[in-house]
Amino acid sequence: MLWNIIVLLVIGAVAGFIARAVIPGKQSMSVVATIVLGIIGSFVGNLLGSLISGNGFELGTAGWIGSIVGAIIVLGVYVAVSGRKSVTR
Repeated sequence: MLWNIIVLLVIGAVAGFIARAVIPGKQSMSVVATIVLGIIGSFVGNLLGSLISGNGFELGTAGWIGSIVGAIIVLGVYVAVSGRKSVTR
């Protein structure tokens, strides 16, 4: 059980950092927010992978690439929804 949580955090961190590197612009997120982004992205990638393959939704089938793709999608949606913040002088 503890091993699964550690793996989830590591995959979330790696996927979140890669997604932040791929999406242009500055995302002011903490390390914890980046890990949460990667974990949510892993679930999204897992869901998309199960929809494409036609198999039922199973945790852990997305793998690294699915987690990264899901994190990129989630971060892209986050950036689009939050919008650009205007700077006043």
